[in-house]
Amino acid sequence: MTNPILMCLLFVIDTESRQVLLGSKRNGLGSGRVVGLGGHVEVDEEPRDAAVRESFEEAQVRVMPDALTGAGTVSFRFPAKPAWDQDVHVFTAHAWDGVPVVSDEIDPEWHAMDELPWTRMWDDARYWLPQVLAGSTIRASVEFAEDNATVSDARVELLT
Repeated sequence: MTNPILMCLLFVIDTESRQVLLGSKRNGLGSGRVVGLGGHVEVDEEPRDAAVRESFEEAQVRVMPDALTGAGTVSFRFPAKPAWDQDVHVFTAHAWDGVPVVSDEIDPEWHAMDELPWTRMWDDARYWLPQVLAGSTIRASVEFAEDNATVSDARVELLT
């Protein structure tokens, strides 16, 4: 049995336009899907610091650590591919500097929060992302089916 990978996800929200910054993943796990900014939490790195680092590496968007709001955690389990298991710390930010630019990892895209590209996203997002974007804090667990793409079980607990 492998230990889940520790990850972070950041959703930069433009409150005035009611848009969220997502990106089309250009390579690696989830290539071609629309995702939030984020990635691996490095050894001796806090998830909040990883979210700050990843947002800059992926889209040249600079977010200060104190501008992040903790939005909860999501545990992803892939019984058919346990090496993909992840425990993810989720954050939102309403303040940032910079204009998003394409990187080797992400092609950033602003999306209206009420018109997200669900068919281009991981299947799990529809279970928990609306609550996060609405300002709730969550604790979620998602299990994927044998195809590693379809959700077989999802549980979302609202903490706030």
